[in-house]
Amino acid sequence: MATADLMFISIGIIPLRVCLYFSPGLILHLTPVCRVNSFLQSAVTDLSVWFTVTFSFDRFVAICCKKLKTKYCTEKTAAVVLAITSFLLCIKNIPYYFIYEPVIIIDSIPWHCTVKPNSYINPWWVAFDWFDTVLIPLIPFALILLVNTLTVRHILVASRVRNGLRGQSNGEIRRDPEMESRRKSVILLLAISGNFILLWLVNVIEFIYYNIQGTDPADYTPPEYIFEQVGEMLLNLSCCTNTFIYAVTQCKFREQLKNAMKYPITTIIQLMKKQNN
Repeated sequence: MATADLMFISIGIIPLRVCLYFSPGLILHLTPVCRVNSFLQSAVTDLSVWFTVTFSFDRFVAICCKKLKTKYCTEKTAAVVLAITSFLLCIKNIPYYFIYEPVIIIDSIPWHCTVKPNSYINPWWVAFDWFDTVLIPLIPFALILLVNTLTVRHILVASRVRNGLRGQSNGEIRRDPEMESRRKSVILLLAISGNFILLWLVNVIEFIYYNIQGTDPADYTPPEYIFEQVGEMLLNLSCCTNTFIYAVTQCKFREQLKNAMKYPITTIIQLMKKQNN
């Protein structure tokens, strides 16, 4: 999940959102390069989303399925799942290379990319567009909600049973490391799934609106265009935040972060003490 998010930042954000806007004559504007970037951006977006799904399912198995946990939650299984997921998603995104055509040709060199006009009415492209949106993010929406609901339900039921066995229902208060660990798992799952759903919601609404109205995105009114761009912005943000959310929920990471923030201050204080002495 961290690798997919870092790939998205280095492929989908830095070259396409920074270099293209501030370097008009850059090689990235060549049509073949633009097509490759489109394929890569779509692929790493899908990887970021589906690695979030696999992460949620992995937590579900680890917490709720004790027998399956010993077989599924292994490095070998993780490598196989990630490899198969990556391969299938890369194959699925190959059509994005062929959906664009050059905007202008200068000295036999094609520049920039624009979606082919027939893509909006071609039955194959329309079907692929629907398939793409169902796969990303409608199915992940449903899977993440289902898996996390089952996980949270299991944790709550187990917590009530554990509290009864430990006598907390009779008013006794004891520190329970296991319960604290489960509470952190719930917070992590809800943070990642809630972040995913909220940040993708605008993009899904825009897709539904686009298909109901049958309006070419190139003909959007200013409010419609702004809404579309906000959805794109939130989509990009979603693909960059899951790793951060996962990291800040880890005690060791927070401890190291605090030490890193304190280090300059403590160093300055020590230097000042030495000078005073």
